[in-house]
Amino acid sequence: MTRDLLDPKGLIRESFRIDGIAEPECRSVFLDWALSLPDGTDNQEALKHLITRYAQQPVDHPMMMVLREGLGQMAGPKRRGGWRARRGR
Repeated sequence: MTRDLLDPKGLIRESFRIDGIAEPECRSVFLDWALSLPDGTDNQEALKHLITRYAQQPVDHPMMMVLREGLGQMAGPKRRGGWRARRGR
């Protein structure tokens, strides 16, 4: 068995196999998946490949919805404001 670089622990694969999984559980799985990726992995590309891989899954499956949502939000937090924002102007 070869290691899947896009899903090292098989978390995403297994989430699609769990009957009755809900969005909160999928979010938790997604976070664990993101933290388990090897350093230097392009998360956006990994998500695009996973979405393509699981395209045959129902569009309304909670994990598919979380993956699509993550594709738009994984750019990372951006700091807004500078010293003025911290000082209250």
